[in-house]
Amino acid sequence: MENNRNYFVAIALSVLILVAWQFFYVNPKMEKDRVAAEKAQQTQQVQQQPATQPTAPGQTLPGSGAIPGGESRDQAIAKSARVAIDTPALSGSINLTGARFDDLKLKGYHETVDPKSPVITLLSPADTVDGYFTEIGYIGSDATGAVPGPQTVWTLAGSDKLTPSTPVTLTYTNDKGTTFTRTISVDDRYMFQVVDSIKNATSAPISLSSYGRVTRFNKPTTPSIYVLHEGFIGVAGDNGLQEYGYSKIEDDKSVEPGKATGGWLGITDKYWATAIVPPQATPFDTRFSHFTDGRARYQSDYKGDAITIAPGQTSEVKNLVFAGAKEVPVVDNYEVAYAIPNFDKLIDWGWFYFITKPMFKMMDFFFRLFGNFGVAILITTIVVKLLFFPLANRQYASMANMKKVQPKMEELKKKFGDDRMGLQQAMMQLYKDEKINPLAGCWPILIQIPVFFALYKVIYITIEMRHAPFFGWIKDLSAPDPTTIVNLFGLLPFDAPAFLHLGVWPIIMGITMFLQMRMNPTPPDPTQAMLFTWMPVVFTFMLASFPAGLVIYWAWNNTLSILQQGIIMKRQGVKIELFDNLKGLFTKKPKPAE
Repeated sequence: MENNRNYFVAIALSVLILVAWQFFYVNPKMEKDRVAAEKAQQTQQVQQQPATQPTAPGQTLPGSGAIPGGESRDQAIAKSARVAIDTPALSGSINLTGARFDDLKLKGYHETVDPKSPVITLLSPADTVDGYFTEIGYIGSDATGAVPGPQTVWTLAGSDKLTPSTPVTLTYTNDKGTTFTRTISVDDRYMFQVVDSIKNATSAPISLSSYGRVTRFNKPTTPSIYVLHEGFIGVAGDNGLQEYGYSKIEDDKSVEPGKATGGWLGITDKYWATAIVPPQATPFDTRFSHFTDGRARYQSDYKGDAITIAPGQTSEVKNLVFAGAKEVPVVDNYEVAYAIPNFDKLIDWGWFYFITKPMFKMMDFFFRLFGNFGVAILITTIVVKLLFFPLANRQYASMANMKKVQPKMEELKKKFGDDRMGLQQAMMQLYKDEKINPLAGCWPILIQIPVFFALYKVIYITIEMRHAPFFGWIKDLSAPDPTTIVNLFGLLPFDAPAFLHLGVWPIIMGITMFLQMRMNPTPPDPTQAMLFTWMPVVFTFMLASFPAGLVIYWAWNNTLSILQQGIIMKRQGVKIELFDNLKGLFTKKPKPAE
């Protein structure tokens, strides 16, 4: 049946690559990387030597001042003077050596769904195994004297705790008499403002350049997946969005997008990010690098054009530092409030940005209305169904018309036999006479493919879905269904192997897919019939490792499609094959007469 063939091809094109990649590549790679990470952590011996800083774009940045070692996080924090950070969203401290942000935890996010589990640690001191920090400094010359860098010890003036209502002030005066006064403020979420007032107390002009860097010593242990970017990210003025994976920078060592005015740069994970927004009115060079001198590390940095300060004059340099969770409304608000170009692309909305982000907005609206993201997914599915209702009507009407002319098509096949050209011309004439478009049943499915991928992106990448519960056993819509039929959904006291993991919702999805396909007659072609029978089974196992939210969406979408198709077929006067097909499964077929 021509329409069935189109249907199968469309389904395969829209989903098969996605699920095959997840099942055959991502899952084995995740397990392999997990084992490798555990082994590396057990055997890691870090060299005891300073991590120097290679050449920045056009000039050398100061060394990081980090002596890599196996110190615990608490030990590393305790050995330096600090300023405490305490906001509704963040806790931690600023290291007065280098005025470095290297101790930051996210109060609102835990490592697991258990609210008693540890909160997420984002930044850690450089001399720990998981060192990850950001800092702002300067590059000077002999005329400027020593300028703030990684080794600079700042003096605290005023408040000793950074809160949204109490900024902190740090000062440093160098050997030439130039005074740097740094005021650090923070809002109630994740944005820090670092404002430096530089007073030239010398008798000659001084020239210096600001720099900023985000540095981490370990990349994430979880494997990257093709639908999500993790690693180096930024916007370099007219050069636009810059995205580079860890492996790309490891191979190239360094990538320099070029000089730009306006933009930002940093390192992003799936749900968290650290980024610097340099002064937007002056040009700067951006660089993404992987260094192996002494201790391997990954770094996004910028170096601004030099500014000149006349004798007795004061100049101001303002940087912004984002360090926190990539919450959609928060990131969007920062883009507008601080006029940061394309800052919303810190969240990887993908190629279908124009679909993905509006879909999230819709789901977020329903979430705020009903308080459950699972319910929001169900209602969003209904809205999408309503939007595509005219196309779906056309699709199912075309399928119904194809069934009506099926007897005539069979007559033509008998009449023309092996004359394929004649049969093709006769069938085209039949389509024309009956006003049937054989592709009408395929195009609506193809058009909906971007919607499917957009929904997959929303569920997979947005932090709002992380640890978002549905009902019953689904405590995290962004994770696979935790149940499995192998241990009778938790009744037996053992865990199933990953490749046999098959939860309740994937089974429900498989059943709905099976019923949807049984709405149509079984194809006469043996190959198509086999695909017709086994596709729901294959997809059930493949989708078992997908986020539960996506599986719930698919099961619900299949259910709505069954109802919609049944109504349209009844309206068109076409027989619904579902019940006969189900009955045929349990009816023994008579043997052919000999």
